[in-house]
Amino acid sequence: MGFMPIFCLGIMLNRLRELILPIAEAFQKTLWGIEVLSSGKSSIVRVYIDSSNGVNVDDCANISRQISSMLDVESFLPERYVLEVSSPGLDRKLFEISQYAAYIGEKVRISLKAPFEERKNYSGILTKIEEYDVVIESGEEEFTFPFEVIEKGHLVYEE
Repeated sequence: MGFMPIFCLGIMLNRLRELILPIAEAFQKTLWGIEVLSSGKSSIVRVYIDSSNGVNVDDCANISRQISSMLDVESFLPERYVLEVSSPGLDRKLFEISQYAAYIGEKVRISLKAPFEERKNYSGILTKIEEYDVVIESGEEEFTFPFEVIEKGHLVYEE
């Protein structure tokens, strides 16, 4: 899997969000997040939808058809792409600082864009959000990371 230059990817994600948000809302779903991954000559567009009532296969199929039709008309993605629509799942990826705030007290795993104390990966209990900082407790240590240095974060589901 490759990646696009961050500037181009940011513009593409913003445009996708603008186009997909009304579709998700029309089906009474929340647009949880969007990922675009390049793989050779094609791309994978992952759209995560959520709802307090849950998300089922029919929801994903119906929304996928609507998004696919819209993307064919808009034609700003690379010629070849695969569209995947799903729920965020139990180990949901966290895309926005507000999503982190909703899971205080839960276990999270965070990957940083650059190493901090010679590590890029941290996991622990999400204890609080301070403005634009994410605070996790791991063992006896507490770590505070500015949201902009987090490459990706997600919940850790434990039975």
